[in-house]
Amino acid sequence: MQLNLKNPIAFLDLETTGINVAKDRIVEIAIVKVNIDGSEEVSTFRVNPEMKIPAQAMAIHGITDEDVKDKPTFKELAKQIVKILEGCDLAGYNSNRFDFPLLAEEFLRADIDFDMKKRKFVDVQTIFHKMEQRTLTAAYRFYCDKELEGAHGAEADTIATYEVLKAQLDKYSSLENNIEYLSEFSSQNKNADFAGFIAFDKNGEEIFNFGKHKGAKVEEVLKNQPGYFSWIMNSDFPLYTKKILTEIKLRGFNK
Repeated sequence: MQLNLKNPIAFLDLETTGINVAKDRIVEIAIVKVNIDGSEEVSTFRVNPEMKIPAQAMAIHGITDEDVKDKPTFKELAKQIVKILEGCDLAGYNSNRFDFPLLAEEFLRADIDFDMKKRKFVDVQTIFHKMEQRTLTAAYRFYCDKELEGAHGAEADTIATYEVLKAQLDKYSSLENNIEYLSEFSSQNKNADFAGFIAFDKNGEEIFNFGKHKGAKVEEVLKNQPGYFSWIMNSDFPLYTKKILTEIKLRGFNK
């Protein structure tokens, strides 16, 4: 089944130096852009992360320091990647919890304000887990009847993710071939930031989702305890979380 698209959708996968969204860096990014007419464009970039790649990460994706030492940094690639993703909704595998938050961090580090708010996000892993509870390799075998060659290579994983989503739509008649629906279906939590430190309550207002103020409205905490904002901004929170918090604080000033 082909995707029913209102906007182009970009499937992407990141290979990284680790799993800490605030600290780790991209070493490879693959993008499969699916246009409204169904045509596809594949782009893969190796990236110099400007840090050593830990042995644990190399054991997973096989990318070494030597492989990326002469590659461009993410900041050097950022404008090219933004151009590819222009006007696209985004999709991936475990992407809502990892790939999209880390990508947002990299754009902010590159001084590019990549607008995430107007896009739909489809996490194929969440759909899979809600339906079958498996890994990407098992998903590819289950839905596509193929073995995933080159697993943990960004391009192979990205293409497999795209094929799995199309096969999921073929298999489950209850799934709507609609990106807005799939974005909602594959969303596990209603978060204001990607990392889940700031969530939305049932009224759509931002609340803290951690620590001593968990469940409290962000605007009220920032108004009554301004030092809490400074503590977060000076601590090891993701840049995107700090960006959202700053927007909420500025919104409060304008009221």
